[in-house]
Amino acid sequence: MVDGHNLIPRIPGLSLQEIDDETRLIELLQDYSRRRRKPVEVYFDNAPPGISTMRSFGMIVAHFTRQGQTADDAIRARLIRLGRSARNWTVVSSDLAVQASARAAHARVLPSETFARELIMAVEGTSSEAGKRPEASLSPEEVDIWLEIFKKRGKLK
Repeated sequence: MVDGHNLIPRIPGLSLQEIDDETRLIELLQDYSRRRRKPVEVYFDNAPPGISTMRSFGMIVAHFTRQGQTADDAIRARLIRLGRSARNWTVVSSDLAVQASARAAHARVLPSETFARELIMAVEGTSSEAGKRPEASLSPEEVDIWLEIFKKRGKLK
């Protein structure tokens, strides 16, 4: 569960001042979701007139709250509806009230700054594994060569 307007300012190149900020975030989340094979629910405040309150974009479900309700309220209500299964969810927000609601429901909390880095790495196709070299494997012939070298040096008997 992502607090959309809380995440947008933490992603380089996105701004709450842009008219299509929600669309651009949804596109990034679609790429993230596809690469990580994880469904995502994102919540936005102040749905524009004519926009339905919930729209699906592949594995992304975007919730747009109506005037008078906030994304924070919608996230809190969703956690309550989930009941005990809320512990299987991660809530992405740096808003302390949203984090407190997530913790109260036993959901995992991930600050927006942390998720923004993870999102960018996923979209750019990098990960913590990217810097690691693949483990080399030796053919049986190469193993025999190395065994002979070590025997000659007196390391093996």
